[in-house]
Amino acid sequence: MRKFLPLALALALLAIPTRAAEEPPAPPDLLAPPAAAQRTATGLASLVLKAGWGQEHPGPKDFVTMHYSIWTPQGRLLDSTLTREEVATHPVGRLMKGLGEGIQLMTPGERRRFWVPAALAFAPGRGMPAGDLVLEVELVAVDAPPGQAPAALLAPDPEARVTSSGLAYLSLRHGPGTQHPRNRDTVSVHYTGWTQDGKVVDSSLLRGSPTGFQVDEVIRGWTEGLKLMVVGDKLRLWIPEKLAYRGAPGMPAGPLVFDVELLKILR
Repeated sequence: MRKFLPLALALALLAIPTRAAEEPPAPPDLLAPPAAAQRTATGLASLVLKAGWGQEHPGPKDFVTMHYSIWTPQGRLLDSTLTREEVATHPVGRLMKGLGEGIQLMTPGERRRFWVPAALAFAPGRGMPAGDLVLEVELVAVDAPPGQAPAALLAPDPEARVTSSGLAYLSLRHGPGTQHPRNRDTVSVHYTGWTQDGKVVDSSLLRGSPTGFQVDEVIRGWTEGLKLMVVGDKLRLWIPEKLAYRGAPGMPAGPLVFDVELLKILR
């Protein structure tokens, strides 16, 4: 019998393990940005290292998922998601000033190096070194605040497609991937789910990290929807009750709406 696991429980049972990796090498131009770097009025300098594949720029209230590394001008690595082999998710408004400003220049898939002056770096008293910093950032995904429910909750958007099972879906972002997840694959996703009255059911964004689980170990609407996606895709799913929790005790009742981003497929 198919298991209808709450998504948070799926995370607990099937979380993707992380392991330490080698430290990323320090950039060769820590002391000063090259002539080709862009500069803003605040003194922030940046250089695009890899173009993005998306068109969406984060706004000041959005949540961003990213990889980053931070160095002092002397080459000391302060922090890196690459050594942990896990992305980080934060609201733009809670990032250090320089990163918050800079990441709004980026699009999903883009990698950029930033030279952050001390005035835009860490605030005093946070236990981090004062002074200028150099960051390398890869923007993985952009999401609206989880509490901001979609307008179309009671019925699918008119542009949504409907499958033979009754699942409706709408593409919110197209990714660069080419492979679709299979039933036994483990995937890493970000998601937010709502009931029809706009209540948040669950959100990986609010936890600050993606969720990992096996494709066929969640509700049927999720399994079907994920297999339509490639890495980088973001879909909105309108899931009828028969493809959701089907009245299971303690589970959200009725139809549900989920925004789902496929970040990684682990086979």
